[in-house]
Amino acid sequence: MPSAHTSLPVIDLSQADDPTQRADFLKQLHAAARGTGFLHLTGHGITDAETARILELTRAFFALPEADRLAVSNLNSPHFRGYTRIGHELTGGASDWRDQLDVGAERTAPVVGPDDPPYLWLEGPNQWPRALPELRPVVLEWQSRLAAVAHRLLQELLTSIGAPSDFFDEAFADRPHLHTKLIRYPGSSPTGTDQGVGAHKDYGFLTLLLQDSVGGLQVRQGDGFLDVPPMPGAFVVNLGELLEIATEGYLVATDHRVVSPPGAVERYSVPFFYNPRLDAVVETVPGEYLRSAPGVAHDATNPLHAEYGRNELKGWTRAHPAVARRWHPQLVQA
Repeated sequence: MPSAHTSLPVIDLSQADDPTQRADFLKQLHAAARGTGFLHLTGHGITDAETARILELTRAFFALPEADRLAVSNLNSPHFRGYTRIGHELTGGASDWRDQLDVGAERTAPVVGPDDPPYLWLEGPNQWPRALPELRPVVLEWQSRLAAVAHRLLQELLTSIGAPSDFFDEAFADRPHLHTKLIRYPGSSPTGTDQGVGAHKDYGFLTLLLQDSVGGLQVRQGDGFLDVPPMPGAFVVNLGELLEIATEGYLVATDHRVVSPPGAVERYSVPFFYNPRLDAVVETVPGEYLRSAPGVAHDATNPLHAEYGRNELKGWTRAHPAVARRWHPQLVQA
């Protein structure tokens, strides 16, 4: 049901465990996923203390001297991990007025041979600031906690459309591709542009976003955009394009953007992206729902591949061309 804070649906995940509320929970989840592909998620089990701590450390990271942040620049990483300076990430070819720290699953870098798929470069170690040693354990634990929430939500989402709840379990088994961003929007750009991050759809499966108390997130609704004010204790969840493709357009991925806060106001957010193994091939989810699936409208300028890792690598090379040119020049289009 809509709340006083937003017209997005509010879904209480704890209702899935209550036999008296489960049917209504699934109905609401189904409607949200079919409608905007966006929702507020409550009842997720993540405590207020956990969310306060991750936001506290996010602010602490961006309060570090610039030299400490640049010491973990993503230009140092062939895995696209680390710090990106303000204006150095692109969405739709335009610079986003924000800076960020990108963190993935903490793994040893694989040996990538000339005949191996190049998306294997996306696995590897993270970069952590020496001046903030407490950041590493907190972010990795946060990532693990949210992965469990996202997996449960994905299973319930499949159940809500009458599909096997475990259909994607194998694709996410062993080495799911987890990704967390710590983001700062540092107020208005000197150029006057208000693009905190440009309008886009997430190309993976599920995103769980933690916002601070400063607004700015907007979701496309018709010909315009709907403000999504923060809701204390809730994550904003959105579906990605591969989930839309896997359901033949029955579930929807929706454009969204962030408008920069005014003046010198800073906004902090922590989005978490839950996606399958890089080598997972996304297949159509079976079920009677397919009778009502409209099919997928493909974007010729942004083709999506069934093999998840190819989409992930394409996204990184487009958003961070300087990193791609330094480490993977063969992947950069002239």
